[in-house]
Amino acid sequence: MIRQSLTLLSLCLLVLGTSVRSETRVPQSSAEITLGFAPLVKEAAPAVVNIYAKIVTQSRGRSPFMDDPFFEDLFRGFNQPRPRVENSLGSGVILTADGVVVSNYHVVGMASEIRVVTNDRREFNARVVLADQASDLAILQLDDADNLPYLDLRDSDQVEVGELVLAIGNPFGVGQTVSSGIVSGLARTGTASGDGLGYFVQTDAPINPGNSGGALVDVNGDLIGINTRILSRSGGSNGIGFAIPANLVREFVRQAQRGAEDFERPWAGMSGQPMDADLANSLGLDLVEGMMISNLHPQSPFAEAGFVIGDVITQVDGKVVNSPSEMVFRMTVTGLGEEAQITRVRDGKIEQISVAMAVAPDAPQANPMRLGRGSLLPGLQIAQVNPALIARMGLSLNTQGVVILDAGRYAGRGGVQVGDVLLGVNGVLIETTQDAKDILSEKTRWLQLDLLRRGQRVSLRFRL
Repeated sequence: MIRQSLTLLSLCLLVLGTSVRSETRVPQSSAEITLGFAPLVKEAAPAVVNIYAKIVTQSRGRSPFMDDPFFEDLFRGFNQPRPRVENSLGSGVILTADGVVVSNYHVVGMASEIRVVTNDRREFNARVVLADQASDLAILQLDDADNLPYLDLRDSDQVEVGELVLAIGNPFGVGQTVSSGIVSGLARTGTASGDGLGYFVQTDAPINPGNSGGALVDVNGDLIGINTRILSRSGGSNGIGFAIPANLVREFVRQAQRGAEDFERPWAGMSGQPMDADLANSLGLDLVEGMMISNLHPQSPFAEAGFVIGDVITQVDGKVVNSPSEMVFRMTVTGLGEEAQITRVRDGKIEQISVAMAVAPDAPQANPMRLGRGSLLPGLQIAQVNPALIARMGLSLNTQGVVILDAGRYAGRGGVQVGDVLLGVNGVLIETTQDAKDILSEKTRWLQLDLLRRGQRVSLRFRL
C-alpha cells in the first residue's frame, strides 16, 4: 500500500509539472492519477527527432592469391580500398526553434548525408556544424526549419540522485519510444563503453541501440542530458545508462553559434593524482577529496596563477573535483574566456584563486614542415612541439623537440607513426625541424630513427 501511494504521488508530480525541487502535494483527482506521464510526454516528445545518416567507409577485399608469388601481380588491384555506404540510426534533440539539434558524434560525426524526421513526420536535410569525437557530441543545423518545438537546457549541476526522468528516443528503429526511471548516479567517469571521454549522468531508464542522441528529461520537461551509451556485457539495456550532462551540451551550442569549426577546451597544462587516504594523511589533510598536481607545464595557466607541483585542487567553481577528467569537464563548462575559481590547498591553507580559461598556446611556433623529394624520407611531415600540439596529440607535458604529423609513404612503411617524437637520426640529436630536414638530406645507405612513442623509446632501421 505504501509503495502504491508513493507511485501515485510521483505520477501526480509529473502531471502537475512540479519539479522535485518544488513543493509537492497529493493527487487532487482520479484524472491526475490516471494520466501518468502523458502530459510530460506530450510536452517533451515533439522536440526529440529520429536521425538517419549515411556514412561512406573504405573497405578492402582480400585476394586468395595475395601472398602467391606467381599470381600476386595479377590480383594486386583486388585489395584497393572500395567505398561502402553504411546506414546509421539514432536520435537527436531540438534546442532552438530554427532547427539547432544535438546528437552523438558516433551517430552523425562521419556522415555524408543526414536526414532528420520530426515527431509529426516532417523531414529535413541537416548538416553538422560542430562535432567532437572525444565528447561524443555533434551539433546539427536543419535546413529551412523554423517554429520548431524545442527543449530548454537545465543546469545539470542541480540534478540530484533519485529524481524521476524519462528517456526519449528511437530504439532499434521501431519509432519514438519513452522509458522511465530515476537518476541513479552523478559524475560518473570512465565507467561506460564507447568513444567519448566519460563524465556522465547515470540513469536506470532503459537505453537501447537507437536511443543514442535522445533526450533525458526531468519532470518539468527540461533537458538534463543526451543519452549516449550503456554499460552492458550482452549489448542490451541492464538498467545502467549514461547521458552527457546538459551543461556540456550548452557549451557546445555556444561555440557552434560563434562559428567554431572545432570544439575547443580550456587547457589545464597539468596532470594530477587523485587523493586517497594515505596521500591525504601524508599531506596532513582531513578530507580525502581533490587531486594533487603531479606535473605542470611552464606555460600552463595554473603555473601563471602561482600553482606548483604538490598543490592540491579540491574544487572548481565550488564543485568538487577528484580526477583529471572531472577537472577538464568543470573547466570546459566554465567556458573559454572566463575565469574559474579554483580551491587550492597548500601546507594546510585553503585559498580561492582565479585562473583564466584559455586554449593551449600555439607558441613557440610549430613551423610544420613536409620533406620533399630530395629527402631520405619524402612526404614526412614534422613540427616543433608546443602546448597546442601537446594538447591536440595527447603528448606528455614534458615532451620537447620534433613530432611526426604525417609519416608519409616511405616512413609509414618502415613503421613510423603519427605522434612519434623524433629524438635522433643516425645518432645525431634532433632538437628542431631544421635539424631533421638537414640530416635527412644527407645521402647514406642506412638510416636509423630514434623515436619516443607513448613514453617508450623505439629505434627503426632502414636500408636505402
